[in-house]
Amino acid sequence: MNLVTSVHETAKTQPGKTAYHFMGKDTSYAEFDQTVSMFASSLKSLGVEKGDHVAFLLGNTPHFLISLYATMRIGATAIPINPIYTPDEISYIIQNSDAKAVIALDMLLPLVEKAAAAFPSVHNYIICETSADAADKIAALPASILPKVKAFSQLLMGATPDSLPEEVSQDDTAVILYTSGTTGRPKGAMLTHGNLYSNARDTADYLHFTAEDRVIATLPVFHVFALTVVVNAPLIKGATILLVPKFSPQDVFATARAHKATVFAGVPTMYNFLYQFPEGQASDFDTLRLAISGGSSLPVALLHNFEDKFNVRISEGYGLSEASPVTCFNPLDRDRKPGSIGTSIMNVENKVVDELGEEVAVGEVGELIVRGPNVMKGYYKMPEESSATIRDGWLYTGDLAKKDEEGYFYIVDRKKDLVIVGGYNVYPREVEEVLFAHPGIVEAAVIGLPDADFGEAVYAYVVKKDDALTEEDLYAYCQEHLAKYKVPRKFEFLAELPKNTTGKILRRSLKDQATEK
Repeated sequence: MNLVTSVHETAKTQPGKTAYHFMGKDTSYAEFDQTVSMFASSLKSLGVEKGDHVAFLLGNTPHFLISLYATMRIGATAIPINPIYTPDEISYIIQNSDAKAVIALDMLLPLVEKAAAAFPSVHNYIICETSADAADKIAALPASILPKVKAFSQLLMGATPDSLPEEVSQDDTAVILYTSGTTGRPKGAMLTHGNLYSNARDTADYLHFTAEDRVIATLPVFHVFALTVVVNAPLIKGATILLVPKFSPQDVFATARAHKATVFAGVPTMYNFLYQFPEGQASDFDTLRLAISGGSSLPVALLHNFEDKFNVRISEGYGLSEASPVTCFNPLDRDRKPGSIGTSIMNVENKVVDELGEEVAVGEVGELIVRGPNVMKGYYKMPEESSATIRDGWLYTGDLAKKDEEGYFYIVDRKKDLVIVGGYNVYPREVEEVLFAHPGIVEAAVIGLPDADFGEAVYAYVVKKDDALTEEDLYAYCQEHLAKYKVPRKFEFLAELPKNTTGKILRRSLKDQATEK
């Protein structure tokens, strides 16, 4: 069994069940499977074969779901790319991934035009029409590249469904996900059919997904968190995906009310926006049985504020691209522990170790390592990095963590974000938790910068609710709640913090800006 055959089986047993809703239209599992089959046939007709790589420059539209499952259906490998990456970032991934075809939104036609000349190894560009004049824009492309460019809708119109899905092994690569590359060039994590299927299945079981669930998908579906938790896991269970093109509190609340949503998944920034939204009220989430948080650590103050306002329990979890991604979640059948990422999901082991790889005592901080059927088979074309990251079957995450007596894990911080002040360890998240608890702060981020006297010093970046809050106020507040060496040397007020497309705060960007100054 794999993701494609699972959807294919649901289409036979529950053909009329809604697979996804998008912009006012329901699509059944039978229709979804039929369209996937037709697009798979189209890809074959363009010369895409088992083992070939297909890059996606797509957002939260049905094009992504159809492209993903059609690519996997023929045994090819999908390469999801963030469509708002810079041309340089996109070019690197297309080149490094050895993509044979690219499927892109019509708004990216100028980029496609440049890419067609730059990458002769890419044989076809499939353009997904989202605007009324898309056909005219395609027709206006230079004659030299027109033979390489095909319209998504035209391919489907001329296609006949293929037969059964291509046979693939559990070890065949289904998706290559490029990490954000905060330290150098992005690395392509090779996730197999076995990786993706097992993690979707185990996550769905752990979070008690059923066919009756209606899951809001406003997280970017090209990101691994969304890919497993709001796409693959619901589809495995025959649930319904409520596909929202982009995040806004208004759209999330409206979708939840209109479709009686049962599950919402988001990153901490999304929860902050939902909580701060003036019109938001508990009745907006009346039907929600579960809210899921991941992507980065959820401040405890925000968790309590959100739950009090909306009367919805948040289950925080943890994952990373290299693990497909989920390794931990707060369980639903017993206590949820604020600040914890929960316990290991089924079939996955988590362990906290020291520099020698030996497990540390309960409560001690070390590096979190992971083992299970969800762990990638390696980085694409990077054998040395693969060997350094996966050792004796364990994936070394680079995250600092600790475990309590009941088996609940807590992320302390990223190993590379640790700040050492005069020999003392300062975990940015600990300082951020204190800042988030201040009633005058919307959000905050903490970094370490070089210091001549102490090696490093703590710096804080803050978005405040009103102008009354001063740097002196925050200094006094932190002195009251933190040891002296943890108190930020300086507070800088910003209109907003830099974030990636999933809403994760980019400490590295703040550090780069500070270094330039």
